[in-house]
Amino acid sequence: MSQESRVRSYGRAVNEMRPVTLTREVLKHAAGSCMAEFGDTRVLCAATIEETVPRWRKGSHAGWVTAEYAMLPASTGRRSPREYRGRKGRSMEIERLIGRSLRTVVDMRAMGEIMVTVDCDVIQADGGTRTASVTGAWVALHDALLSLVREDKLARLPLTGQVAAISMGIVDDVALLDLDYGEDSNAQVDMNLVGTADGRIVELQGTGEQTPFDKDQLATLLDYGSEGIARLVALQRKVTNFQ
Repeated sequence: MSQESRVRSYGRAVNEMRPVTLTREVLKHAAGSCMAEFGDTRVLCAATIEETVPRWRKGSHAGWVTAEYAMLPASTGRRSPREYRGRKGRSMEIERLIGRSLRTVVDMRAMGEIMVTVDCDVIQADGGTRTASVTGAWVALHDALLSLVREDKLARLPLTGQVAAISMGIVDDVALLDLDYGEDSNAQVDMNLVGTADGRIVELQGTGEQTPFDKDQLATLLDYGSEGIARLVALQRKVTNFQ
């Protein structure tokens, strides 16, 4: 299938994302919160502050940022059971990705011994839940840390930059940016990119689901992903006024 003949959701081109919305302050009791919407994918991100750190971190005079991720039972077409008795492997993988991504742009020493946990709950899934989680989690984390500055508990905002994430893939031999569920479930190549506002890569996850891919295809996917990250960090900056 050619690029010209491919019909995508929202009538977008191969290198275009779905409509993205980042809505701040959606929860009353969270120190920071954000509803991240990538098309029909919706993830609620909520940051909680604790004036303590894990036992292994005590005495380090440095903070910690971590994350948890879950999909609500009705977030997909078929109900999935709640994770009462231990984490599912996929959920653990994604929450570790979110935590790693956030920590790359935080000055832990400037936090002191404070921990921020960002909970990412998928309300509705239509592909790209992990990338929406990372992008929305940064906004929730920003607002939580900013609240500590405003309360004079921190001298400055301990963020060193921005981080966001986007999916890419190859479907019917065509490289695409920001796959929805229909595309993701049929992808020959599935890839996720986590990147910073200055163009650096935090993490790249890529798999040939049906076929291998070559260097030229990888370069195209990375170009698309880099463009997507640039748009997302611009949106983060717009909604938070982060400098």
